[in-house]
Amino acid sequence: MADEFELTILMPCLNEAETLAACVGKARSFLDRTGIAGEIVIADNGSTDGSREIAENLGARVVNIPERGYGAALAGGIQAARGRFIIMGDADDSYDFANLDAFVSQLRAGADLVMGNRFGGGIAPGAMPWHHRYIGNPLLSAIGRLFFHTPIGDFHCGLRGFSRAAILALNLRTSGMEFASEMVVKATLAQLDLREVPTTLAKDGRSRKPHLRSIRDGWRHLRFLLLFSPRWLFLYPGIALLAVGLLVGAILLPGPARFGRVSFDVHTFLVAALCIIVGLQSISFAVIGRRFASRYGFIPRSSSYDRLLEALTLERILLVATTLMLIGIVALLWGVAEWAERDFGHLNPSSTMRPVILAMTALVSGFQLMMSGFMSSMINIPIYERRLAETARPDDTTP
Repeated sequence: MADEFELTILMPCLNEAETLAACVGKARSFLDRTGIAGEIVIADNGSTDGSREIAENLGARVVNIPERGYGAALAGGIQAARGRFIIMGDADDSYDFANLDAFVSQLRAGADLVMGNRFGGGIAPGAMPWHHRYIGNPLLSAIGRLFFHTPIGDFHCGLRGFSRAAILALNLRTSGMEFASEMVVKATLAQLDLREVPTTLAKDGRSRKPHLRSIRDGWRHLRFLLLFSPRWLFLYPGIALLAVGLLVGAILLPGPARFGRVSFDVHTFLVAALCIIVGLQSISFAVIGRRFASRYGFIPRSSSYDRLLEALTLERILLVATTLMLIGIVALLWGVAEWAERDFGHLNPSSTMRPVILAMTALVSGFQLMMSGFMSSMINIPIYERRLAETARPDDTTP
């Protein structure tokens, strides 16, 4: 039964026999010292080295999580926890479970998520590989702060405390190491009360290699951050490409341009056209991706974005698409006229290719917009309307 205790100390575990006893012992000493009504839960992810027996012998409650993965183990442990608050940490003896006072203090003060900051508290020699300390963690944390405007400085600290009810409401879904990023990102988007406290990181006590794989898990974190931010994945790159394409195209449409000793002609004009096409498609992906993600609960809804979508009706998108295609047809006729002036003979690429490139750019852009408008409208069909349509569909087996 949830809220039977004030605090649950949760540790995901996969073959941690070497260090689990030390972690459970420190957690127990913290509960005894502070007098907090709490429990120690081990979310076991299929250990075969006796970790389960060690935990049970020390009085911890073991929860079996059959689905493999760091996130899956933690999600199962959070579901099974009986405490109002949860403090989670790795079972490799790198975090000090005997000194969790700062986390409990912030949680009691109303915080929904309290993150440890290893860079603020101190990292022991050999506790973190240099490429994690100086490249991976700082870079991914900086991207997270840029994309989501979160106050958290150490995105991937494994020691963190939170309100069980608040985190369960986020409906966390990832099963791997990116679970750590998902928790921070969704908590930020949901406007929960996020705080940070300094914590220390010691060298873990394991003799085997850690479960973490730098490239694989680093990519999974980065992939998650990108997928949860259509603005940075699609919108901003699309706007940049579109702006560059329009600017360069406007300069080169009348004819070649020369800057100092460098001359730009139809070849650069073609590159500008491709920038416009790709940029426009990227912006369309941003709108479709954001609409899909918000409708199906991956990203919280935004009132300002909803107002924008209301303005971007299918009819208005089709009007813009049709206008672009008409411009393309006119430009194509312009190109044919240029060719006719030469009695349909040899063409001068510098002059006759310009209207053709303009025509193809407008036609392709218009067609892309039209298809994107229809796709966006299909995604926007409410789920219950789909279910009604399926219910009303006659059974093919009925005579």
